[in-house]
Amino acid sequence: MRFLLWLILAVLCWPLALVALVAYPIVWVVALPFRIVGISVNAVLDLVKAIITLPGRLLSRGRR
Repeated sequence: MRFLLWLILAVLCWPLALVALVAYPIVWVVALPFRIVGISVNAVLDLVKAIITLPGRLLSRGRR
């Protein structure tokens, strides 16, 4: 489906298709650090959540 859309874009507006072809790798490289920061922040928040909920999980485990 994506390839078909790419072909339609290339036929109807080939300058825009060329710009998209050149700009996509540049945008991907620019966005890469933000993805890495997002993964790191998500990991830290998961760690904080695990530390905060640890006492509750330990106490509820003993009641079973």
